[in-house]
Amino acid sequence: MAEIVRLELPQDLIQQAKEIAVLTHRRVEDVLIEWIDRGAAELSIESMPDDQVLALCDLQMQPEQQEAFSHLLFCNQEGELNPAETQQLDELMQVYRRGLVQKAKALKVAVERGLRPALGHV
Repeated sequence: MAEIVRLELPQDLIQQAKEIAVLTHRRVEDVLIEWIDRGAAELSIESMPDDQVLALCDLQMQPEQQEAFSHLLFCNQEGELNPAETQQLDELMQVYRRGLVQKAKALKVAVERGLRPALGHV
């Protein structure tokens, strides 16, 4: 369930969100929600126990999602997507991006805790 919240944001932040929204073909509201989600996820990853942090380091898309994502990316390169498929690709791209961000944050925490070696220091 969504709740409407009114925020007064700095103009430069709104401008950045608008630019990203145009580049990614999304609504400004969706960009801002993604940013808030990221901030909340960052805090929660740092408070997770070691086993959960390590599990996030190894996070993968579901096999069905990965297959659909790969297929839609290929069709997009060929210029063969209809509007519904374009929407599905956008949604899967958001899932993929969020997953990458979570993995990166989890890896940072894992390295800080000594659970994983730093990249380039294998």
